[in-house]
Amino acid sequence: MILVRHAAERYLGGDPAAGIESLHAFSFGRFYDPGNLRFGAVLACNEERLAPGAGFDEHPHSHTEIVTWVVEGELTHRDSAGHATVVRAGDVQRLSSAAGVRHVERNDGERPLIFVQMWLAPLEPGGEPGYEIVRGIADSTPYALPQAGAMLHVRRLQDGERSAVPDAPAVYVHVVRGGVRLDGAELGPGDSARITDAEGLELAAGPAAEVLVWEMPG
Repeated sequence: MILVRHAAERYLGGDPAAGIESLHAFSFGRFYDPGNLRFGAVLACNEERLAPGAGFDEHPHSHTEIVTWVVEGELTHRDSAGHATVVRAGDVQRLSSAAGVRHVERNDGERPLIFVQMWLAPLEPGGEPGYEIVRGIADSTPYALPQAGAMLHVRRLQDGERSAVPDAPAVYVHVVRGGVRLDGAELGPGDSARITDAEGLELAAGPAAEVLVWEMPG
């Protein structure tokens, strides 16, 4: 089963006056939709756009695995566990909020920042916060997130190239840029697909595309 949700169906949030635009693929914040709470381990998939100088002041998280993918620009991150980093395009950042952590996310650069942030439910609540950043992740190197029992695959495809969708009980596909065809459906930037019992499926790029694929248990 494949459920496609297009970019235009996302909930528009953020604070435009403060230079923040947020697009939520799932029920989030003041946008409560009981029929769109999660898929597999994925609780949220937010596209954030921050103008230069804009950002999210210190705020708390708990019992959530937060994975960030920068599309354009640079994201400055600081948290209450003492981590301070700049996340760039091609990097994967993971913050395990565990029993509780606070952090700041800002665009301290001179050009607009766009990033996709995905929240996943941990297999076990509580514990100590954790942090990791992987610089310049390659297409052929999946990013394992054992805390949520999930695996992130990054697919960068040229026009006409194909890539297999993992055979898994649950697969979440998010198109970052470009376009792909999936089992007859056309997906563009911001579109997503929620796949149950994936088997023998392929992504076909047209035009060149960058896609994030979460492989998860049921």
